[in-house]
Amino acid sequence: MSFVVAIDGPAGTGKGTVTKLLAEKTHLINIDTGAMYRCVTLECINKGISTSDEKAILEVLKEINIKLEHNDGKQIVLLNGKDVSEDIRSPKVDSEVAKFAALKIVRDKMTPLQRKMGEEENVIMEGRDIGTVVFPNADVKIFLDCSLEERANRRYKQNLEKGIETSYDEVLNSIIQRHKLETEREIAPLVKAEDAIVVDSTNMTIDEVVTKIESIINLKLKEKNND
Repeated sequence: MSFVVAIDGPAGTGKGTVTKLLAEKTHLINIDTGAMYRCVTLECINKGISTSDEKAILEVLKEINIKLEHNDGKQIVLLNGKDVSEDIRSPKVDSEVAKFAALKIVRDKMTPLQRKMGEEENVIMEGRDIGTVVFPNADVKIFLDCSLEERANRRYKQNLEKGIETSYDEVLNSIIQRHKLETEREIAPLVKAEDAIVVDSTNMTIDEVVTKIESIINLKLKEKNND
């Protein structure tokens, strides 16, 4: 039986960085489900397909090939054989991914793929609905939260480091709009699982967040090994 850690939460809370560091420390396979939705979004953008064209999106989903690989501790995202690790983090994808991820046809394609990954390996999986939809029986469920302003500040700094020119106000507005879409959508909205442990990272460093969650994971692993 595999061991599954689900880390859910809104964009900009540090889920990606925290999950990567936890995977290294706990020797769990890191699966970034958000990257999968970003791949679908990027492919549709590149083909000029809007969220209203479900027929065209279905064709994309039939042909799309997404692989998450790990090389020297770095996750490589392959879309139809091409490395799109940077492309899927662009502002154009940021502004559209929540809309595509809200579509039932997209989630119906991605969710079984995510479950299969978690059934075959001991994984730590981050996303929006891992603990509520993908793995409601996950061994550990974390809901990583953070204030909207701090989330925008972090994303703004990330953009600057990558040479992406956007103002703080633009980033904040994008974060607010995305949060509204994710929490109010009909299909798999962003909500905290009833049995999830909330970790608010607003006033915490990455190291502090990692240490706190690592202790929760290690305790659960110890309990499971003693069963």
